[in-house]
Amino acid sequence: MKRHLLLFLLTTMSLLFLSRPVLGEKMPEAKKDSPQIIEAKKLDNKANILSKYLASYNSPMQYHAQDFVDAAEAYNLDWKLLPSIAGVESTFGKFIPGGFNAWGWGVYGTQAIYFSSWRDGMFTVAKGLRENYLNKGLTDPYAINRIYAASPRWGGNVSYFMADLEKFANNFESNEQNITQVGQAPSIAAVSGQLALR
Repeated sequence: MKRHLLLFLLTTMSLLFLSRPVLGEKMPEAKKDSPQIIEAKKLDNKANILSKYLASYNSPMQYHAQDFVDAAEAYNLDWKLLPSIAGVESTFGKFIPGGFNAWGWGVYGTQAIYFSSWRDGMFTVAKGLRENYLNKGLTDPYAINRIYAASPRWGGNVSYFMADLEKFANNFESNEQNITQVGQAPSIAAVSGQLALR
């Protein structure tokens, strides 16, 4: 009975923690005529890796890694491009002009475009990259640089974060595989021991 109560309490506390807004993020207002539905969604492997990568930079977007991956898939982008641009433009969302704009999207001097949420920004920028850059043949950060940013180093900086994220992903997957193999070793040894006793 105590185990079930403990499991219930841990689950409830986890849901409360995971459903809280990120510091500085406004919660969407509930519509008076419709109930709010909260959908639990398991992170896919890329989002899990990206979440841990963003956490290593103490990014406020670390809890939105699945949104990054979903936006990239929706617009057929490399999943590392959006977060890498955010790394260059705002240190992964830590220094922004406001309005969840971590990509410097539409920022010119004192003018800036604001988004209603990180997800809104991700999907808007992903769509803009697809339509205004990739569909026009500007397919890598160096080519995108010519229009996107005034700094000639922007493309190299975005490429750096893309390569760094790729390296992080490879190390993460390698570590996960080693953990799985270590976890399998006792069961393999137990089966081998049983066979030896026959």
